[in-house]
Amino acid sequence: MSKSQQTANLPEFDWDRADNKGFGSGYSAAERESMEQMYDGTLTEVNEKDVVLGTVVGITDREILLNIGFKSDGLVPSSEFRDLPDLKVGDQVDVYVENQEDPNGQLVLSRKKAKVITAWKNIQKALDDDLVIDGFVKRRTKGGLIVDIYGVEAFLPGSQIDVKPIRDFDIYVGKKMEVKVVKINYANDNVVVSHKVLIEKDLEAQRAQILNNLEKGQVLEGVIKNMTNFGVFIDLGGVDGLLHITDISWGRISHPSEVLNLDQRVNVVVLDFDEEKKRISLGMKQLQAHPWDALTEDIQVGSRVKGRIVNVADYGAFLEIMPGVEGLIHVSEMSWSQHLRNPQEFLKVGDEVEAVVLTLDRQDRKMSLGIKQLSADPWTRPDLTTKYAVGSRHTGIVRNLTNFGLFLELEEGIDGLVHVSDLSWTKKIKHPSDFTKAGENLDVVVLELDVDNRRLALGHKQLEENPWDTFEDTFTVGSVHRCTVLSKNDKMATLELPYGIEGFCTLRNLAKEDGTFAEVGESLDFRVTEFSKEDKRIMLSHTRTWQERSEPASANKEAKPKAAKTDKAPAAPAAQGDQRGATLGDLDALAALKEQMEGRN
Repeated sequence: MSKSQQTANLPEFDWDRADNKGFGSGYSAAERESMEQMYDGTLTEVNEKDVVLGTVVGITDREILLNIGFKSDGLVPSSEFRDLPDLKVGDQVDVYVENQEDPNGQLVLSRKKAKVITAWKNIQKALDDDLVIDGFVKRRTKGGLIVDIYGVEAFLPGSQIDVKPIRDFDIYVGKKMEVKVVKINYANDNVVVSHKVLIEKDLEAQRAQILNNLEKGQVLEGVIKNMTNFGVFIDLGGVDGLLHITDISWGRISHPSEVLNLDQRVNVVVLDFDEEKKRISLGMKQLQAHPWDALTEDIQVGSRVKGRIVNVADYGAFLEIMPGVEGLIHVSEMSWSQHLRNPQEFLKVGDEVEAVVLTLDRQDRKMSLGIKQLSADPWTRPDLTTKYAVGSRHTGIVRNLTNFGLFLELEEGIDGLVHVSDLSWTKKIKHPSDFTKAGENLDVVVLELDVDNRRLALGHKQLEENPWDTFEDTFTVGSVHRCTVLSKNDKMATLELPYGIEGFCTLRNLAKEDGTFAEVGESLDFRVTEFSKEDKRIMLSHTRTWQERSEPASANKEAKPKAAKTDKAPAAPAAQGDQRGATLGDLDALAALKEQMEGRN
C-alpha cells in the first residue's frame, strides 16, 4: 500500500483537543458530567464500624471475596462462613466494616462481628417487642440449659423450662425450643430466656376456667408435680392443689412416697378452696369408704385384737388393727405397775402386739386398748396374803421418792410404801434420797397388808432389832462420850455418837474452856444431859465436861476466907496444923471420888 493510501485511511485528528494538556482534561463538560454520574452510581458511602450488605463475587479455599459497593472489594476468611456450606457467588451476607483501607490499601471486613452485632440487635428487639424466638439447646449446665439464639449463648434456668419441676434436663439437649428474652446484661454479655412464660400464657385461660368452675366435693384428675414431708402438690391443669399427708390414706403413713410417685396421675376431691389466696385443699382417701364402716361386728369390748404399733407418744401408743382403724393403748394400761413410765420402755413403732378392747365407740370412731389385761391382776392372786404376810421379807426396786417415803416395786403391779421413819433406827433421815436412789434394790419387811385398798406398808429398819433398847444402858444421863460435830443451824448442832447414831446439842453447850465454840468436823467429849427412848433423842453438852472439873477449885477458894472469920480464938500450932490438914484431905478425897465416877462412866 502506498503512503498516500495509508494517510487516507486514518481518522481525522482534532488538533484543537490535542493542544489541551493535562490527564482527563480532554473531555468536554457534558462528557465529564456524564462519566461522573456513571461512576457515582457504582459506589456507595461506607463508614467504618457499620454493618453492610455484601455480595459474594469470588470464592477460594481460604477466602471469600465480597463487593460492598466500595472502590475496592474485601476479603473475609472462609472459616467465618462454616455455617453456610452452600455459599455461592451472588449470595448476599451481612459484614462488618473494620477498616476502609489497611496499610496495604485493602478493605477489611468481618462476618463474625457482623453476626454478633446483628444478634444483639435482634435480642434487644425481641425483649422490647416481647417476641417469641426460636432457640437451639446446645448443652446443659448447672441449674439449667444453654440455648443458642441468633448465635449468642443464652441461659435458660431450670425453673423457667416448664411450669412443673424438671428432674432430667438432658432430654432437651440437641432440640429446638421456643423462648422469650426476659433479661439482658450487656456488662457481662449475659442473656436470660424463659420457656415457662409461653406455657403460662397458654394455661391462663385454662386456669381461669378451672377456678370459675371449682366446687367443694368436685373430683378432678391431676399429676403429682412435687412431694414434701407434709404432702404433695398436684397439677390440676394449670392450677396447683395441696394434698396433705393426712388426706392421702386412711392408714397412717410417715411420708407420701410410701404410696405415691412423682408424675403419677391421680384422682382427687376438692376439700376446700380459698378464692382470695387461690389455695386448693385436696383429698384422696375421701374417695374410698372409711375403714371404720367395714369394722366387723365381732369386735366388741373385751375382744382380743392384733395389730402394729404406728405411733408412740408420751401418754401412750397407737395400735393399728387394720388400715385406718387405730386404738390407743394408754401408758397406764400397759402394765399393772402403779408407777407410770415412758411408753417407749414398753413398745416401739413397728411392734406386732396383741391387746384387749377396753372401750369402743363406732360413731366417734374411737377405741381404747389394754395390754396388761392379757395377764391376771396380781392383787387378785389367791396366794397374795400368804406371799406378802406381815413379817415376811422381800427385795424390791425403788421406783419413786417422795418427801414422806419411797415406793418399792416388789413385782409388776405390787408396790409398797416405806415411810421415811422406817428407813433407819439411828439416823434422822429428812428425805429418802439421803438414804437410797431410784432404781436401787432395797430389802424390806412387810409391816401391814390391805388387799381391799391395794396397800402394802413396808419397813427397812425392822430387818434389825431396835438398838435403842441397848442404847438406854449405854448412853445414860451424865455419861461422857467422844462425838463429832456433823452440822449446825441457828439453834442446834447435830452430833455423831458411837455406833453411828445422832445426838443434839444446843449452841451454848458447844462452848469450850478457852472461850471458843466447837465447829463442824471437830471431835470432842460430850456429856449426856437427856435421853428419850420414845422420841429417839439424845441431848448432850461439851460445856458441862469442863465446867464440872473447875467447880471443886472454886469451892476451895471460897472456903478459906470463911474459915478465917470463924476462928476467933487463937489455937495451938499443932491444933491448927491438924485442922488444915483435915480440910485439905477432905478436898482431895472429893476429887478422887469424882475421878473414880468419871472413869466408871
